[in-house]
Formats: sequence, C-alpha cells, structure tokens
Amino acid sequence: MRIRRILAAVFTTAALAGLGLTGAATAQGAPSVVTPSECRQGGGTPAINEEGNYCKGGTQDGEQID
Repeated sequence: MRIRRILAAVFTTAALAGLGLTGAATAQGAPSVVTPSECRQGGGTPAINEEGNYCKGGTQDGEQID
C-alpha cells in the first residue's frame, strides 16, 4: 500500500512538471527579425514594400524583415 502512494506521488509530480514545461514552450517571446532569404527558406514571401516589412506565410509568418 505504501508503494502505491509513493508511485502515485511520483506520477503526479511528473505530470505537473510536464505541464509546466509545455506552458513554457508555448509562451511567445519578443518578435524576431529575419532576413528575406530566411523568410523564403521557411516557405514565406517577404513583403518588403508593404508597411512594416513582414514575412507572409511559412514558418516565419509575421516576423519582421530586416
């Protein structure tokens, strides 16, 4: 019976730690700046002539182009 309680505590702790890591991984930081070639490599299109100079589409979607 004591082993079950210990195992339950271990699993609970591991589950809560996993939730904490998942939340940290999905938190958004400050927007990054990418080059036009990085935008294209990620499958996007550099929108340099538009206001803000952002990458449209791909993995760098919404990132500012330097």
